[in-house]
Amino acid sequence: MNVNPTPFRQNRPLQGMVAWLLLLWVVTAIRPWYPRDWLLENLLVFAYAALLVFTYRRFAFSNLSYGLFTVFLSLHLVGAHYTYAEVPFGFWLRDLLALQRNPYDRIVHFAFGLLVAVPFREILLRAAGLKPSWSAFVTVTCVLGFSGFYEGLEAATAMIVSPELGAAYLGTQGDEWDGTKDMLMAMAGAVLAMAVVGATRRRSPG
Repeated sequence: MNVNPTPFRQNRPLQGMVAWLLLLWVVTAIRPWYPRDWLLENLLVFAYAALLVFTYRRFAFSNLSYGLFTVFLSLHLVGAHYTYAEVPFGFWLRDLLALQRNPYDRIVHFAFGLLVAVPFREILLRAAGLKPSWSAFVTVTCVLGFSGFYEGLEAATAMIVSPELGAAYLGTQGDEWDGTKDMLMAMAGAVLAMAVVGATRRRSPG
């Protein structure tokens, strides 16, 4: 566990990431396409950001992990502004590749696995004391489990807070298997991330 992390006031890269996310949050908060959906999408972001802030002294991630978090949250903030099913980039990609649906939602779920796997592995190695030889398997399992938990939490939030926004908030686009496919995309991203980590470790001296 990182007992003595670099103080935030001295961590310039992390300061830059926080500044970027705050700026992007302000920009995407301006006239979101569905204001109530935007609020729902951001509830988990607020909770997640607060958790990272309050645990910084007890467990500070590496700047690499914070950078990966930053990329993922950036993708999420853009999706929250338009709703995942209506992000313009997704429509452009759909037309370019002759797809049947806006793929932005799938891309972000894949990105979740790809970008969050390394921070998950960092927690498992440093806080849980997991052996490196088991880190890839357990990390992928954790990402898949967390993805499933999020799908359930997302559905419960939609039903309790705003049932009429369910379709927009969940971004199912008429696919009854949407949640399952999202989980598979997250798992695929995590597998790729661990493959890259494994290849990097093998190339490292010693």
